[in-house]
Parts: sequence; C-alpha cells; structure tokens
Amino acid sequence: MFTVRIVVRGYELDTQGHLNQAVYLQYAEHARWEALRAAGLPQDKLIAAGVGPVALEVTIRYLRELRGGDEVDVSLKFLWGEGKTFRIEQRYTKADGTVVAELASVGGLLDLETRRLVSDPAARFRELSTDHALLDL
Repeated sequence: MFTVRIVVRGYELDTQGHLNQAVYLQYAEHARWEALRAAGLPQDKLIAAGVGPVALEVTIRYLRELRGGDEVDVSLKFLWGEGKTFRIEQRYTKADGTVVAELASVGGLLDLETRRLVSDPAARFRELSTDHALLDL
C-alpha cells in the first residue's frame, strides 16, 4: 500500500469551512501519480511508452470532515483482475487515525495511439515499472 501525506490548504475549503468535495478527487489523483512515480513510472515515461492511465469510474464515501491545516494521509491499493480494467481503493486518514473518506475507482491503461484500453494493464505496468510492490503487482 502506498501513502502520501497532504496538508489541507485554506483555499481548498468550501463555505462551511471544510474541504471542498472536488478536492478529494484531486488528492486521490495526486496520490495515484505519486505512487506511479515512486514505482518508476513518471508521466513522461508513460507517454514515451505510448500509454496513459485513465479513470473510468469513481465513488467517494465521505465519513468525517477535513478542515484547513489538517494533515491527511491518502493511501491506495491496486486490485488487479483479468481484462482491460483494474480497481484502486483509496483511504483518507487524518494524522490521528480517523478515517475521513474512502474512494473506490475503476481504471484502465489507454494506448495513446489507438485510443483503446490495453488488454492486460497489469502486464504492461509490470513491464514498465521498477518497483512492482508499490503497484501491488
């Protein structure tokens, strides 16, 4: 499981003083890209290989609020199956251990030339990455 810590910034808050719902998606995206980067797959390497990850479906469950200055750990776990898609489970946890949100998503790996999903994304990630464990491969 990969985790990145983020501090909630004041400009990310809504009128009720808690983290705006759309920012949860940005935090999730940031954590996913950081995991890929740490696994040896920065964006430029993926583009050079002719592929790019895509989000196909996202569901967020909000459990507690995050306020300005809170520190939140955004973790993620890849769940690989068969076929063209994979799942990612993400959890947002405050520094005190309180789980504030959970995100479940379905993703794929897009062939940038054909604009179609790669048939075996796990195999392609395994081929390109340097740290398979960070991608749960």
